[in-house]
Amino acid sequence: MNTVAAGSAFVAGLLSSGHCFGMCGGIVGAFSVGRGAATPASGGGGAGSRLPGLLAYNAGRIVTYAALGALAGTLGAAVGGLLPPDMARRGARLFAALFLVGLGLFLAGRPQFLQPIERLGARLWRHIEPLGRRLLVARSPGHAMALGLVWGFLPCGLIYSMLAMASLAGGPGDGALVMLAFGAGTLPALFAAGLAASRLRDLA
Repeated sequence: MNTVAAGSAFVAGLLSSGHCFGMCGGIVGAFSVGRGAATPASGGGGAGSRLPGLLAYNAGRIVTYAALGALAGTLGAAVGGLLPPDMARRGARLFAALFLVGLGLFLAGRPQFLQPIERLGARLWRHIEPLGRRLLVARSPGHAMALGLVWGFLPCGLIYSMLAMASLAGGPGDGALVMLAFGAGTLPALFAAGLAASRLRDLA
């Protein structure tokens, strides 16, 4: 297991809290103030009753990240195996350096480097996003998890930077581990967004 890469991905997830609020906070907030994060038995009352739905939503989102990480790790290992070892090492270092620069710029509020990649992802998202909207009002934790699975494909330069790291991890297992760690790092921000939105609804 590439624990160094996984640790770096976890820290990147934590540092991306502000970006996560901007990209997904509204989605999680809308989900939390509706019936989405509550189970049918809870009657939709209280932030605690919405915890199972929030857990399920985030689990689905992270499962999608891990699946994409496994795919990236597989592709990266396949490409590396086709190249001479020295060329593969140099190419991997250059690729990693470019995306680390892109990640730094992205977190600093200058996303231009990764925007072309985001635009490519947006083409796929146009076909997936209507399904996510239909799932926004979830009726059970399973429904909420399905929403997370879909919303894990949301175009995001930060995620694409982490997938680049996953592609260099050495294989599907390590690639999935990198993305699991990144997803875990994003949890505090998105849990806070969901619980805060639920609390505000209860006070209204």
